[in-house]
Amino acid sequence: MNGLEIRVVVADDHPGMIAGVRHELAHLNGIRLLATAADSTELMRLLATTPCDVVVSDYAMPAGEHGDGIALFGLMRRRYPHIQLVVLTMLDNPAVLHTLVSSGVTSIVSKSDAVAHLGPAIHAAHRQGKYYSPTVDTVIRSIDWNVRSRNAEGVLSQRESEVVRLYASGLTVNEIAERLHRSKKTISSQKAKAMEKLSIERDVDLLRYAMENGLVGSSAPVAVSPVQSEES
Repeated sequence: MNGLEIRVVVADDHPGMIAGVRHELAHLNGIRLLATAADSTELMRLLATTPCDVVVSDYAMPAGEHGDGIALFGLMRRRYPHIQLVVLTMLDNPAVLHTLVSSGVTSIVSKSDAVAHLGPAIHAAHRQGKYYSPTVDTVIRSIDWNVRSRNAEGVLSQRESEVVRLYASGLTVNEIAERLHRSKKTISSQKAKAMEKLSIERDVDLLRYAMENGLVGSSAPVAVSPVQSEES
């Protein structure tokens, strides 16, 4: 392998997206796609056996045993601090992008933009630089970072946001606790705190908030079963 090549692993649970990324990277000098994964289980298994420089990962891949989003990226950072990250996502809501940037992710490409933005994003990530595709850049520029940092009670923490997203995707508190390796009591507390910050009292309104703010896709559940509660 050419020592100047950037070794890349791609993770996305949509085969069509994987095919498009594979086609795009095949035409780029200086980038070598080593392998692809369909969920966090496959991704973490690959990283344990396949030395690489940059991971390009979808934000939402709910099927894997290591979770997705901030939880997955945090695990990657702890286990493989030398590997850089490019996040590829359909979620271009300010709350989601605020959480990503605040967690240290500096290369983000929206699936709404041309796949050609992946090349520059990979090079930037490899240099530990910054790259936002046009859609992402527009949203990030619209965020008033000073107001958000001063008004902490009006913004969910990274962990609260992740709990809300997973809960709205249909997981119970027990399932979220297992996935994020936290106690059931901690997850219940973080969910309750998020609802308090958002002035939300009913679970159905929390689901509506998550959908309206891009934390989950339009296929997420729109109502809560009466038996699903904080103690479920």
